Amino acid sequence: MRPLQQLTPPEAPIPRYSHRERLTHWAVALAYVALFLSGLALFHPFFYWTSALFGGGPLMRIIHPFLGVAFAVLFYAYALRLVRDNLLVPSDRRWVAGMIDYMSKRGDHVPVEGKYNAGQKAMYWSMIATILLLLVSGLLMWRPYFAPGVPVGLRRTANLVHAVMAFIMFVGIGVHVYAAYWTKGSMRAMTRGTVSRAWARYHHPGWYARMVGKDGP
Repeated sequence: MRPLQQLTPPEAPIPRYSHRERLTHWAVALAYVALFLSGLALFHPFFYWTSALFGGGPLMRIIHPFLGVAFAVLFYAYALRLVRDNLLVPSDRRWVAGMIDYMSKRGDHVPVEGKYNAGQKAMYWSMIATILLLLVSGLLMWRPYFAPGVPVGLRRTANLVHAVMAFIMFVGIGVHVYAAYWTKGSMRAMTRGTVSRAWARYHHPGWYARMVGKDGP
């Protein structure tokens, strides 16, 4: 394949996410919002009012596990395509060392070899593990399908694990959303599928170099 600069004008946006990736990402986001709101009502009585969004408490309790399975399937359908881009490389350690400079927008010298930086990779792998634990613990508690065959002690442990993992996921998704807002241009990448060359050069210089060729602008 010819380098990207031979196929597009010098200042043309660079493709970052395909249509399929963006559609799957937004499907995951919508499933997460529904799962989060229904889970809140099950977590504490103070949030029970959110059950009205799902037709009341009894119906919401039925719907929540199915939402969880749908969320997990959509998430892994999206995430497993990104494993190669999220493998750790030597420059990730240097990125972590310079993370404060990067967050202060003084990160021109902070190396990023791949499509994602070390912070994004940490988020990726933490969600891989967290959502797996949420899925397994949720299945162990799922009445009337699986829970009756699970020992009481294991069900109680699953309840605790589920609550802790749900909190971790809530914090992680919050950081993800804030980082996307803070990093101007990231939202465009997930809505239009492209980023500017200046954005790519600053945030992911290694990926930019591969996309345009070492002699690109």
